[in-house]
Amino acid sequence: MAAGLAQSGERLDRLLAAALPEVSRSRVQALIAAGHVSSGGRTIGDASARVKPGQTFDIIIPEPAPAEPLAQAIDLAIVYEDDDLLVVDKPAGLVVHPAPGNPDKTLVNALLAHCAGRLSGIGGVQRPGIVHRLDKDTSGLMVVAKTDIAHAGLSAQFADRTLSRTYLAVVDGVPAKAAGEIDAPIGRSPRNRKKMAVVRRGGKPALTRYRVVRRLGGERRSAASLVECTLATGRTHQIRVHLASIGHPVIGDPLYRGRRADLPEDHPSRRFPRQALHAAALRFVHPRDGEPRRFASDLPADMTVLIEELE
Repeated sequence: MAAGLAQSGERLDRLLAAALPEVSRSRVQALIAAGHVSSGGRTIGDASARVKPGQTFDIIIPEPAPAEPLAQAIDLAIVYEDDDLLVVDKPAGLVVHPAPGNPDKTLVNALLAHCAGRLSGIGGVQRPGIVHRLDKDTSGLMVVAKTDIAHAGLSAQFADRTLSRTYLAVVDGVPAKAAGEIDAPIGRSPRNRKKMAVVRRGGKPALTRYRVVRRLGGERRSAASLVECTLATGRTHQIRVHLASIGHPVIGDPLYRGRRADLPEDHPSRRFPRQALHAAALRFVHPRDGEPRRFASDLPADMTVLIEELE
């Protein structure tokens, strides 16, 4: 669809919304962010861009996506399952639920096929059964609710912090203290809205407890360490942000680590393709019988190889 704009100096999203009354301004902004708006063959990704006299725009409006995710047969590593819930060991690279850019082939699509529709609906149409999530490139354990009772009970444990999640991370350097707490609020980064950050104002309380499990690489400058982290809160990217804030970012983290120019190109930590973070243990009380449950997951092969190479 092409749209011509007679006025100049106005915001792009405002003028496109006015030219396309059937499309909301928020939808226009989403289309711009997704790269569906161009002018003169050049994609425009800034909704606040000011238009020029006589400028025209091409807009691609995709067909509406299905309201509900499709069931797709995708292999899952099921650690435990009963009538109320299941625990899955998610591999790195698997997105948890459909979202722009990942409309299908997600954990939710796999769960819909595996559970044949028997998933709690409290999480909403796009996130049935999902009580918590892991980043796409973080591996490890997740608990999924199959019934509304399980969903409510597990969510309550997340809220009162009685559900315990323990992660293993391979990080740059070795923390000065062998064990400690990182108590620092997390909010949207004022410099990069795609990132989270430790902030002074407007953030949410966040607490991560950590301990150094192993030092990797001896006394060399390029030393790393295997660190165990336990979440007392569940903020977006919490472990990644907190560890980076104390100078020990997770190896392979594309957002919070940055490029280590002081290390050779073939150094294992520069070649690792994802954040070296694994949800290794999960502990909660079963919502139906009140019995404690604990599950553990071994480090995936890629992190095991990374540790061996760093040593």
